[in-house]
Amino acid sequence: MRIDKYLWCVRYYKTRSIATQACKKGAVKINDKSLKPSKEVYPGDIIEVRISQINYKFQILEIPKSRLGAKLVDQYRKDTTPKEAFQNLELLKYSKDYYRKKGTGRPSKKDRRDIEDFTGSVNDN
Repeated sequence: MRIDKYLWCVRYYKTRSIATQACKKGAVKINDKSLKPSKEVYPGDIIEVRISQINYKFQILEIPKSRLGAKLVDQYRKDTTPKEAFQNLELLKYSKDYYRKKGTGRPSKKDRRDIEDFTGSVNDN
């Protein structure tokens, strides 16, 4: 099965075209390699998907025949996303809410550096 179709089937993306665009942009990796949307996936592959500043990591257990219900997704993949990824996102949300008032615009360069110093992370850009 194609990687874009697989990601759509296991509900990482709402539509298959969004999954295709993510693959083209490099947000999806198999075994730490960027890929095209037409790449075939097999059970045992380790996939890393970047969605909303979180790198989700999971292993394929089985290939589904079609799109799954949300309750059945865990039968086809094993989630190995580290908990630190979710904690860093929460810290980033809290630091933004605390430091900047809503509606004051984008952070300045100094604000961004302060946020990075606080969270201990650097953007991938």
